[in-house]
Amino acid sequence: MDRTILHCDCNGFYASVECVHRPELKRVPMAVCGNPENRHGIILAKNELAKRFGIQTAETVWQARKKCPDLVLVQPHRGEYARYSQLVNQVYQEYTDMVEPFGIDESWLDVTGSKRLFGEGRQIADTLRRRIREELGLTISVGVSFNKVFAKLGSDYKKPDATTEITCDNYKELLYPLPVTAMLFVGKAAAELLARSGIHTIGSLAQADRAFLARLLGKQGEMLSDYARGLDDSPVRRTDEARDVKSVGNGMTFRRNLEGLEDIRAGVAFLSDTVAARLRRHRLKCQAVQVMIRNPSFRTISRQRQLAHPTDLAKEIGEAAVGVILSSWNPDAPIRMLTITGMNLIDSDTGEQLSLIHSADKSERQRELETTIDRIRNKFGTSSVQLGSVLGSDLGIAPGKQYPDEESGD
Repeated sequence: MDRTILHCDCNGFYASVECVHRPELKRVPMAVCGNPENRHGIILAKNELAKRFGIQTAETVWQARKKCPDLVLVQPHRGEYARYSQLVNQVYQEYTDMVEPFGIDESWLDVTGSKRLFGEGRQIADTLRRRIREELGLTISVGVSFNKVFAKLGSDYKKPDATTEITCDNYKELLYPLPVTAMLFVGKAAAELLARSGIHTIGSLAQADRAFLARLLGKQGEMLSDYARGLDDSPVRRTDEARDVKSVGNGMTFRRNLEGLEDIRAGVAFLSDTVAARLRRHRLKCQAVQVMIRNPSFRTISRQRQLAHPTDLAKEIGEAAVGVILSSWNPDAPIRMLTITGMNLIDSDTGEQLSLIHSADKSERQRELETTIDRIRNKFGTSSVQLGSVLGSDLGIAPGKQYPDEESGD
């Protein structure tokens, strides 16, 4: 039996939540952004009036204001966004227990088993749109299809407050003219490689030789070939199903640029501390460390390094991250934003077995120190123990927080 999958996407989510609390914002072009004084001056979401001026998510505040000098800027209220995300998903769960959030403002729903109670997929989608609009004051766009990838393309196809149904009969007509960048998991690097081979649309991706795509992009090429031809059988996870943690990372846009090795070590120490604590909480270790660096001109590089042994210790993650930076970046060149991510995760117990050849005494002393800090923070709060390198710092570091540079919400 063919599945019926919905992808529900809240329209301009952050901006919409702000407009619920302040209805006057609906009448002016407005956008949600980080605090420009702390250099988090990125547009996170905008309302429909701002879209008409060409305001785009992830552009800087000064770029947006050049397009619309009267743009009203609102700082984010993340607690409210999390609360509304939960409320929206609670409505979804009244129609199926197979709800898989994809970020704070998007979810897949498998309603195959719900149609006898609530009608066909389009009918369920329209009901959800009406309820979210009437009960929560938000709008959603919904894609209805026979797999997750096409349902996602459907929710993007028409906005705001729309239902688009993509079937076995119409998917070539609707989707094949779209640019290949509309496809899920086609990033900038993959799009550039495909473009060099003359592949610009989803249709040309579907028609390309699968073996050629495998040579060009590896396993990702085979996956994208299948997706473009509608061959996606990935399941929608149940609401209560545990999610596999693929990576653990934290990033921050600093109040001022990092300049010199001392600044870099301070920023790395703070981020590594948060990443390591989360790894230990999940009982995981990383086998590689990835560092993403962004300069004041928004040029971004990403580099990673395999570790000699799996770890969940901030000291070892930080040492690896500094090594990556020194090997790929001039330490005197300014850094606006830094992200550190633990990759290639394994269970902690497995990590212990793989680490037997490592210097156990040194690691155990460091582990005892860091786990003791975990216990103190759990009891007295995340700011109860702070790193000496960040005390009194003017970098804008606040213990216990994460600093996403760009988030979903639009």
